[in-house]
Amino acid sequence: MAKTYKCLNPMGIQEPVKQYPLAKPLDTIKGKTIYLCINAGGDQDITIPLLKKLPAEYPDTNWKVKRQFGFRAELTAEERKGCDAVIAGVIW
Repeated sequence: MAKTYKCLNPMGIQEPVKQYPLAKPLDTIKGKTIYLCINAGGDQDITIPLLKKLPAEYPDTNWKVKRQFGFRAELTAEERKGCDAVIAGVIW
């Protein structure tokens, strides 16, 4: 007689995730306000060169930086009013 083994899926039961379509790309960033949401701390992270390079290469763009800790890149309602795009990054 053959043995029967029963086991559980180690991934468990995954809840469905609500998906959203990507936003339409901007035709230009000239004159736009773009937030850089950086989820890291300290002054030794990789974003330091990026924060210097973007304004130097795109001086007609209004760059704003928002640093947060954790895995969130959320803007307040007030920040979203004047924002045209967001670049979000997580650094460990």
